Amino acid sequence: MSNTTFQTNIPSMDIDTFMSTMVPMYKAFLKSDRKLPAIMLWGAPGVGKSDAIKQIAQQLAETTNRKAHVTDVRLLLFNPVDLRGIPTADEKKEFAKWLKPHIFNMDASEEVVNFLVLDEITAAPQSVQAAAYQIVLDRQIGEHKLPDNCVIIAAGNRITDKSVAYSMPKALCNRLTHINIEPKQEAWKKWAINANIDARIIGFLGFKPQTLFSFDAGSQDQAYPTPRTWEMVDNYIKINNNIEAIRGLIEGTIGVGATAEFVAFCNTYGELPNVKDIVDGKYKDHPTKPDVCFALQAAIVNYFINNKLSEQQLRNLIVYTDGMQPEFAILTIKDLINVKNFYKKLNNIPEWDSFVEKYIDYVC
Repeated sequence: MSNTTFQTNIPSMDIDTFMSTMVPMYKAFLKSDRKLPAIMLWGAPGVGKSDAIKQIAQQLAETTNRKAHVTDVRLLLFNPVDLRGIPTADEKKEFAKWLKPHIFNMDASEEVVNFLVLDEITAAPQSVQAAAYQIVLDRQIGEHKLPDNCVIIAAGNRITDKSVAYSMPKALCNRLTHINIEPKQEAWKKWAINANIDARIIGFLGFKPQTLFSFDAGSQDQAYPTPRTWEMVDNYIKINNNIEAIRGLIEGTIGVGATAEFVAFCNTYGELPNVKDIVDGKYKDHPTKPDVCFALQAAIVNYFINNKLSEQQLRNLIVYTDGMQPEFAILTIKDLINVKNFYKKLNNIPEWDSFVEKYIDYVC
């Protein structure tokens, strides 16, 4: 992974752990009259802090039947007075009043949950960070108050990341709960499967998980692999599926070394059996080369996501997976379990019951 150290006196979490911690907390907060402390997410560039917030908002909306509104405030683009609003004369022209900034334009109804995201807070000058004190602690600035259904999350890079970052004032630090977001291949993969990230990327990062995130603050490299840049590569592939034709763009996104390994892995797709033949029960053999096995299990999951399987095809798929080397059988089923509604398709599938009995310690 990275040789950049995280702060040692605060906890590190992957996105899955952070979500499983915060979604229940936010659900309880919406039913409570207590004031919820603001969270500060630390992490290297591209690690997935912003995506983590979006995923939490989406999951909270799904589990509470509310609409999630995310207000993303890039504090480095603000001056201190911008957070207070624009001063103007009152009706009698005796006093000044402050026009409410757009960031306070939130729906306070019970059908909504608002997220105020103070992103890139460490890239903002300390004068702007200081202006955020009152928002973070009192949920207001001046006379402008946040609604009760609003949660506050801040995010930023560390000075040690050699990114644009200022030291956070201790007074602001003490108003926040601090969490390091740490990239983990398994958590990223769960997201990637349901985001329909290209199967070759998912398979490659299963084969070479260290290539998910290789940020090094001491390196002069401009392009390097991170969860963000792999998503950028996926966007290129979605536009042009010819890997060799866009190789230069991929190199400019994740670097030359990582691209060379990725392209070599993509070439193994020529050795894969046709997944349709597998689900149709026409192909019974199993590859043994690790790179091909990783590629195949990713291709199987991708095929399941993008095709509607009959009951017989699903039975064939489970039987074929059961015949794979145990580590790849477990890996394939774990990935399928991460696909939404997978379990709903397993009713009256005896082959699934046999598989679970065989691997119960790994898949349940």
